[in-house]
Amino acid sequence: MHHRPVRRPHTARLSPLEELEQSFLALVRTATPLTMPAHLVCDDPSEEVWPVDQIRVRLAHPSTRPELRARAWGEVVRRAHDLGEPWPVVAVAMTVPVLRRMLSRLARPAHLERQEVEQEALAAVAVALAGVDAGDAGVDRELFAAADRAVHRLVYAARRRGEREAGEPMVHLGRLHARATVEDLEGLTVSDEYQVLARAVRARVVDVAEAQLIARTRLQGESMGTLAGERGVSMRQLYRHRIAAEQRLASHLRHRAR
Repeated sequence: MHHRPVRRPHTARLSPLEELEQSFLALVRTATPLTMPAHLVCDDPSEEVWPVDQIRVRLAHPSTRPELRARAWGEVVRRAHDLGEPWPVVAVAMTVPVLRRMLSRLARPAHLERQEVEQEALAAVAVALAGVDAGDAGVDRELFAAADRAVHRLVYAARRRGEREAGEPMVHLGRLHARATVEDLEGLTVSDEYQVLARAVRARVVDVAEAQLIARTRLQGESMGTLAGERGVSMRQLYRHRIAAEQRLASHLRHRAR
């Protein structure tokens, strides 16, 4: 008698946004969900506190007044800075509804995977989060702008890499070329950016491997997937390494600019 093999259900791999969403929702699907004061996003709330997912719904809703949105975002960022985990996760997850809309409109090359674009956007938000001022009324716009710059740099680099591999010249740069500059380094030229990294290595702000990671992915447009395979780590680990290195580098540059 022959037995047919049992077919196991295929479990699709979660995208970076989906993974973050699961971690975020886990914070409210407990007996004691993570909450925030409801008055931050509602003038006359029926309850004193709301779970953070309800706060996020109100933040993303177009009818929420700008002053309420600014007040709520300021509190989210303050908690991320002052209280630590899980508030940094909450702060980044608060950007997900807007990031989904932003990335759905992004025209990306076919060879650039959606997962890499999502991870790049989330990494940019995480890096920006560490440096924004919780008292700034436009703190949410700063986070979204950081994500927007990062994904456009990634798309530009992917297009440049594809055309270089195909032996074709770059014929149309337009808006993407402007976004391809490393604005976080205050308008420095490419050669200056390499010098900044070299000086950071000498100052022990980042090590050689971290500087190479930033240079190869940010300045040379190499894929994070390629470097992850080369270094024998997951893309998620590599993104975490780069976030930590870029946060130290940004803090070092801000300190030197004072």
